Amino acid sequence: MTSPVSCDTFVALPPATADGCVVFGKNSDRPDDEVQEVVYFPAADHDAGSKVQCTYIEIEQVGHTHAVMLSRPSWLWGAEMGSNEHGVCIGNEAVWTKVTSPREEKLLGMDLVRLGLERGSTAKQALDAVTELLRLHGQGGACAEDGFMTYHNSFLICDGREAWVLETSSEFWAAEKCTSNA
Repeated sequence: MTSPVSCDTFVALPPATADGCVVFGKNSDRPDDEVQEVVYFPAADHDAGSKVQCTYIEIEQVGHTHAVMLSRPSWLWGAEMGSNEHGVCIGNEAVWTKVTSPREEKLLGMDLVRLGLERGSTAKQALDAVTELLRLHGQGGACAEDGFMTYHNSFLICDGREAWVLETSSEFWAAEKCTSNA
């Protein structure tokens, strides 16, 4: 029997929830033998001009990063999903487009999840951080420890008031704000 392969992310915003809370969830289709860690990184202040080493590349660090709780494959810097101290949640999913997924080592979609959470105190700020990092650095590189799989990314980004779907292909992107009418 073949195991189903699915990677889905969802959010329910008020008034869709009975008690007015936000419900965010994600399942994963990562390799069966890949270790997933749940990790916490506290908020931190960083020196001007400092750098941060992501999975494959080093980029400019911001002056302050928010505290984050992440679910991530143990071999990489980023995360598949997580939340920050301000209630921002992000999850990513693999997507394939007509644009060839770059094997060149750049930012992984999972790096962008962590960077968006560390840099955004609202869903919109996290979206802006991710799209600016795509513009500056692009995305690419092996998305699995075996070095075989590459893909583009789709993201669901939410906070207590709004949610955004962000679709990417290489450095190109499109975003749409989700509403209760969607």
